[in-house]
Amino acid sequence: MHEMSLAESVREIVDETARANGASRVTRVRLEIGQLAQVEIDALRFAFEVVRRGSLAASALLELVEIDGSAWCMACSSPVVISRRGNPCPRCQSHQLQVTGGDRMRVIDIEID
Repeated sequence: MHEMSLAESVREIVDETARANGASRVTRVRLEIGQLAQVEIDALRFAFEVVRRGSLAASALLELVEIDGSAWCMACSSPVVISRRGNPCPRCQSHQLQVTGGDRMRVIDIEID
């Protein structure tokens, strides 16, 4: 389950940022996750619950913002929204797609006290 290592990385980013800003605790963490990022949302939530124990984010609310996957269809020259890699173009059914977005996960912001 790679979500555990993702959650640990998020916790490290959050703790380092909070300490650098003199915080005593983190109250909220907001993550952006693309549909094509290959992250299992429920597993990530569970993993974050586990790894946040004993950290500045121990009582932090985890807010996940999901964004659509996007691609450029080389066959019909159109930007399209896709929900999974390997899906065909919703306009022309071609599989010649170049992913252009929604394939990453990032910390958007954190709230600290």
